[in-house]
Amino acid sequence: MTTLKRFLAKFPDDDACLDHMMRVRYGERFNCPKCDRDARYYRVKARRSYECEFCGHQVYPTAGTPFARTRTSLRDWFHVMFMFTTTRNGVAAKEVQRQIGVTYKTAWRMCDQIRKYMGYVDGDGRLGGVGGGIVEADKHFVGGKDKQGHDDKTVVLGMLERGGEVVTRIVPDRKLLNVVPVIKDFVRHGSRMATDSANAFKDLHLEGYRHEMVNHTAKEWVRGETHTNTIEAFWSMVRRTIEGTHIWVSQKHLPKYLGEIEFRWNLRKRPDLMFDLLLQAFPRPILASSASREATD
Repeated sequence: MTTLKRFLAKFPDDDACLDHMMRVRYGERFNCPKCDRDARYYRVKARRSYECEFCGHQVYPTAGTPFARTRTSLRDWFHVMFMFTTTRNGVAAKEVQRQIGVTYKTAWRMCDQIRKYMGYVDGDGRLGGVGGGIVEADKHFVGGKDKQGHDDKTVVLGMLERGGEVVTRIVPDRKLLNVVPVIKDFVRHGSRMATDSANAFKDLHLEGYRHEMVNHTAKEWVRGETHTNTIEAFWSMVRRTIEGTHIWVSQKHLPKYLGEIEFRWNLRKRPDLMFDLLLQAFPRPILASSASREATD
C-alpha cells in the first residue's frame, strides 16, 4: 500500500510529478509530430513542457488532465489525489484547504476535478450475463426536505454484480418506466438478478432476466442466493461518504460523488492500486505526424 512516506519520497517536488506524467503519457522516446524523428524530449526550463531534441517542438504532459491551466502546484494535486485514495469515506474540501493551504474555492475545484477523473478511470462496464455473477439492483434516496418542506430526495438506481463492479445512475423517479430502461442498458440479457419486491422490478422476468425477489415488507431478507445485502453494503458507503463527510450534496454534483464512491468500492479489495491507477490512467494525446497531417489535408 502507498504510504505517506513513500508518496513524499517519490514525489518530493513539482519536477518529479511532471517527469512522472511525461513518462506515463509519452514514454522515454517517441516520434516527434513535427519532424517525424524518433526523439528524446528534454524539459523546458520554467515551463510545464518538454521539447524535441531535434526540432524543439514542445509537448505539455498536463494537457487534457485535471491539472491543465492551473496555477496550483502539481505536487499539491498529487497530494490531494493521495488523500482521496487513502480514505474510506471521501475527502471534504475543508480538509484539503487545511492540509495544503489553499483557498476553499481552489480546494473545492480540485476535489471536483479529481472526482470527475475518478469516475472516468472507473468507467461503467456492463454487468452479469449468462455465466456471470448475480446482479443485485436497488434504489437509494439521497437528500431530504428543503426549507419549504418539499421532499427533494434524489432517486439513485444501483446495479451491482456479486464478485464484480457496481454502476449507479440517477433516475427521475422510482417508477418502472424509468428504472427498467437503465437496467437494460447496464445489465446483460439473461443475467440472474436479485431485487426487493418494489413495483419497479416486478416485470424484469419479462425483459429476459432470471429474476428473483425478496419481500422486505414481510421481513424477508435472504432466501438462498436471493438477497440485496451486497448492494445495501454499497449504500452504506454512500451514506457514510455523503452524510458523514460532506453532510449534503446537490443533485447537480451528485453523479461525480457517486463516481468517486464507485471507484473506491470497485477497488476496495485492492486499495493499494488506487493511487497508482489514477497516476497511470491519463489518456495519451494523439500526436499526428507531419506526414499524416499532410495526408488528411
